[in-house]
Amino acid sequence: MLVDFGKAGWIDKARQQPDKVRMVLDKIGTDGLAPTVEAVMRKLDQPLPMGYCNAGEVVEVGDGVTAYTVGDRVASNGKHAEYVAMPVNLCARVPDGVNDEAAAFTVIGAIALQGIRLAAPTLGECVVVTGLGLIGLITVQLLRAQGCRVLGLDFDSSRLTLARQFGAETVDLAAGEDPVEVAVRFSRGRGVDAVLVTAATRSSEPMHQAARMCRKRGRIVLVGVTGLELSRADFFEKELTFQVSCSYGPGRYDPEYEEKGRDYPVGFVRWTEQRNFEAVLDMLADGRLDVTPLISHRFAIGDASAAYELIGSAVPSLGVVLKYPASEKEACEKQRATTLRVAQSSATSAGRVSLGFVGAGNYAAGVLIPAFAATGARLKTVSSATGVSGTVAARKFGIEFSSTDSDAMLVDAELDALVVTTRHASHARWVERGLAAGKHVFVEKPLAMTVAEVDAMEAAYRAEAAAGRSPVLMVGFNRRFAPQVQRIAELLRGASGPKSFVMTVNAGAIPVSHWTQDPEVGGGRVIGEACHFIDLLRFLAGEKIVSWQRQVMAAQTGDTLSIQLSFADGSIGTVHYFANGPKSFPKERLEVFAAGRVLQLDNFRKLTGYGWPGFKKMNLWRQDKGQKACAAAFVKAIESGGELPISFDELIEVARVTVAVAGGQDGTS
Repeated sequence: MLVDFGKAGWIDKARQQPDKVRMVLDKIGTDGLAPTVEAVMRKLDQPLPMGYCNAGEVVEVGDGVTAYTVGDRVASNGKHAEYVAMPVNLCARVPDGVNDEAAAFTVIGAIALQGIRLAAPTLGECVVVTGLGLIGLITVQLLRAQGCRVLGLDFDSSRLTLARQFGAETVDLAAGEDPVEVAVRFSRGRGVDAVLVTAATRSSEPMHQAARMCRKRGRIVLVGVTGLELSRADFFEKELTFQVSCSYGPGRYDPEYEEKGRDYPVGFVRWTEQRNFEAVLDMLADGRLDVTPLISHRFAIGDASAAYELIGSAVPSLGVVLKYPASEKEACEKQRATTLRVAQSSATSAGRVSLGFVGAGNYAAGVLIPAFAATGARLKTVSSATGVSGTVAARKFGIEFSSTDSDAMLVDAELDALVVTTRHASHARWVERGLAAGKHVFVEKPLAMTVAEVDAMEAAYRAEAAAGRSPVLMVGFNRRFAPQVQRIAELLRGASGPKSFVMTVNAGAIPVSHWTQDPEVGGGRVIGEACHFIDLLRFLAGEKIVSWQRQVMAAQTGDTLSIQLSFADGSIGTVHYFANGPKSFPKERLEVFAAGRVLQLDNFRKLTGYGWPGFKKMNLWRQDKGQKACAAAFVKAIESGGELPISFDELIEVARVTVAVAGGQDGTS
């Protein structure tokens, strides 16, 4: 599927993703054409690491892991790489009697097994498997092992032959056989008990056929991908049950289970995805599941591109195995963290600030790295967990080295500064370590997630200052550097008296399962994004925040709320951060009331003045939220040794208020 999608042109990609097309059209309406085109191109430019399942040997275990030890052979759903770092619940120990090739089919087998579990067949039932590809043929074997009579449907004669070898009866669709008629005879005239659809087609015909061949109250489970134009009459008259199988079992796509290793109690959820892995491996061990006949091709990992060309072509293939040479194992063990030279140092960056990027995610590669590249600074190193995103970013922006060893940047004497773009939970730790290593630090918001982290950060910075060192510490509060915001600040300097600010943010909904909503990883949306707007109002007010309170909409997750701020000069500000609006509405609007005048900024494109002498409007051809100016200010501060672009006291003040608001604590300073 990924290979076919990757080869498709823009029009075909759009046809396959109509929901994404609607999102693009909405974004054009709110943000403009140029930013939308850039965002789309960034998405299309992102590489996807390939691979689905693997078998290998444990070389290291994380803290608290007791189920596995170094040297264990395991199967996992990791990508293609010499090393994969897998959560504990996405691995299963391989029995001694199962070779590595067979074990590599564990995850594929679990997909088939989960579909069977949803169909819940019993001994002696008649079950149809539509589509005898890799998953379909494994499904046939597992159903036979469970004592079911199986009828397999496909157009490919070689796959039908394999199905018969595994004990199934078959229907050759290419020969024009009527599958419904055969299924009725197969079920002794009663209709089959269940149908598992493991085909991949845009047609809805397999679903229509499944309904017609089922008995009353039969079960249909979709494991593959088909059209879903269902006939109500088909299902109504027989009271059929239809269900879509979700990958390899309970736990799939649940970050608590998959990423944090929190297992479901076996007494309540007998078969999780990991326990399905184990069951497949047990079936392989005792011979009731045989995947050797399903292997059509073997390739060395160095020839992986040829393997993907094969499966994307018209040449018949089934199970394609990629093998790593044994000689690489020793070489890999000597250096698990890798640094790769990608580009040569640019002559134009000689003598400029030397930067290292910790993290190469979407925002880093799409916005921050290009912003820093525009400053003319030396882009020396970028690090990422797997090396894939970092290497792509390095090639695109001329960064000299791509690495999986972030710690090495702390001791690199050639690096002047770190740009930290990791997930929020690690920001404070990286800032502390960077300062301790004598580096200047730019950290993407937030600065910290807890009061303890803010306290530690403040202590670390002030210790550096007391020792006579003056590191530049900056948070990526880019909006205060936006040209229209700078113009607002200039106008406000000529307005006497307190001011009123209303910041409305149409943030949009994000699933609770998203990492930014995780209190331990992302800290929630106040910590992760609303801090931008607290800082923006603090900058425009030019006075200390003396009190704050919040009001959260009932029945929300905490990301639809209003934040009220009071400033030392009597100014007031409100941040309406709403997640319950449509994407077609502009994301950000700022209104400033001062001295009988009003300024209105719409989505960082259109600034309008009402009652301002000599100022009516400042409109931009394209949205500018100040990212480039923000990066330039950081680099300039290092090179000139001048004042911090954002004072340290302001950074700490905004961090403390943000943490308090996120924790539901109204307060005063």
